[in-house]
Amino acid sequence: MIKFFEYNWQVRDEWFDWCNQLTIKELLKDRRGGVGNILFTLFHIIDVEYSWIRGIQGKEDVVFQFADYNTLEKVKSLSDNSRNEIAEFLKTNVEGLNEKLVSVSWDEDKYTFNDILHHIIAHEIHHIGQLSVWARELELSPVPANFIGRELTRGGINENE
Repeated sequence: MIKFFEYNWQVRDEWFDWCNQLTIKELLKDRRGGVGNILFTLFHIIDVEYSWIRGIQGKEDVVFQFADYNTLEKVKSLSDNSRNEIAEFLKTNVEGLNEKLVSVSWDEDKYTFNDILHHIIAHEIHHIGQLSVWARELELSPVPANFIGRELTRGGINENE
């Protein structure tokens, strides 16, 4: 499952690079579907990932405000900083936790550790699909979504695999 986190992070970084060709006005322009605009979509992906991982750890949720991350550079920095923390956790603390039940502050139900990890992965892939639709609407090529052909262990969580 760690490879899918690495995949999502690699694709996310490629979307950040892709976004450099757009103005801040285009990044913030309201669009049909999704969560509204390109920059907020990237922010939302990071926020959800970080919240669920903190929930798994039994830590208090950190609520990020988009107003504090309203530029591409700030959202990229948030991504990098949260990823470092998440990667450390995934590298050292996931063995034997698949069926552990987890409660989070924003939901009354309990979920298994494994289900939450799957949810995080699927959530990002879903929103990356929305970014791809918006890219096509802008008559630009989206970031390739292929899993096959990517080198996912270099610089990733388990570098020596």
